[in-house]
Amino acid sequence: CMKGLIVNMKKTEWKGSALLAPVPPALVTCSAETDDGEVINNILTVAWTGIVCSKPAKTYISLRPSRYSYELVRKSGEFVINLTTTELVNAADFCGVRSGRNFDKFEACGLHTAKASKVRAPLLEESPVSLECRVFDINELGSHVMFLADIVAVDVDESLVDSEGRLMIERAGLIAYAHGDYFSLGRRLGDFGFSVRKKRKNAYGKRPPKPKSGQK
Repeated sequence: CMKGLIVNMKKTEWKGSALLAPVPPALVTCSAETDDGEVINNILTVAWTGIVCSKPAKTYISLRPSRYSYELVRKSGEFVINLTTTELVNAADFCGVRSGRNFDKFEACGLHTAKASKVRAPLLEESPVSLECRVFDINELGSHVMFLADIVAVDVDESLVDSEGRLMIERAGLIAYAHGDYFSLGRRLGDFGFSVRKKRKNAYGKRPPKPKSGQK
């Protein structure tokens, strides 16, 4: 499938490291109740997240135990992964370098919460797509602890759904994170399966003929 591609690449070897890119700078919201009955909401940026199974839908986030949200997620067993847009890039950076122990990050970033349908953790109102998650397993891996979770509901902004009910995710303006930098998604290169899909036939059931030399 790469016929004709000229490869002239020389690689150098480094020790094993977490150099996978790009990754999603997801804004994760969480909530827990104190012994006094006070409900604490927090938001943090998580790059170590992804899908681990499609049926049933399962995901994960990996957190350092020193993070303020770690205890909230561990205690509640719930969180929400909110996809990040170009408009939220400032908030994503801020929520990744500032701690909820010191102040309300929602207020500091001008963000708003919304009620989720299946979990107690709030949705991020400004995010176009939110994944409601319920933890089913916790793995202590080293610097980070992985919270494996079932995706129990997905909340999608109606502006991303067309008249036939299809998700038009390209309208969201999502961003990616790679090696310390944030990027907006670039031009579309193809859709899933395009490399093996047969060319469409015309109305007569035949593929259109190739133009002769000099014709267009």
